[in-house]
Amino acid sequence: MTVGTTTYAALLRGINVGGSRKVPMAELRTLLEGLGHGDVRTYLQSGNAVFSSDHGDEDSLAGELSRALAEHFGFTVDVLVRDHAYLRAVLDACPFPAAELEAKQLHATYLSARADPERFAPIDQQAFLPEEFRLGDRVVYLYAPDGLGRSKLAESLAKPRLTKGLVATTRNWNTVVKLVELTGD
Repeated sequence: MTVGTTTYAALLRGINVGGSRKVPMAELRTLLEGLGHGDVRTYLQSGNAVFSSDHGDEDSLAGELSRALAEHFGFTVDVLVRDHAYLRAVLDACPFPAAELEAKQLHATYLSARADPERFAPIDQQAFLPEEFRLGDRVVYLYAPDGLGRSKLAESLAKPRLTKGLVATTRNWNTVVKLVELTGD
């Protein structure tokens, strides 16, 4: 990485799930390199890329990548771009005892804008116990002891009335930790 560059993670929403909206990671890496970014790596097949850049900010980089993906693959992909400092802050601010939990029990839903408490106020948290959620800086932390696939609270948090106007994409805690590591190199 050269002086003046920042390392970012690109979080792609809703790709490579159930055999549709395929974005091969090798093509994603090539696309990012073609946009002039360096040190490009991908993590898993679920739309996590790390890259360094000396131009742009999170929103402009996300918009640039989203447009390039649409042009290359022929479908729209929502993208969030976050720098190492933000990803580290999300990890450090986790309101749940991450070290004591299995990674499948803890998730972070990254949001494109601030998580307004009023938006989430209608959810009766008591009705979902032992599942819980907490709001952070452009993130919703979710504790789902039986995993995301069985979580009724995750279902409620994903309802359009709560996510309207936001890009929201969820990662399990292993991925949250790994993205901090990869962007910190």
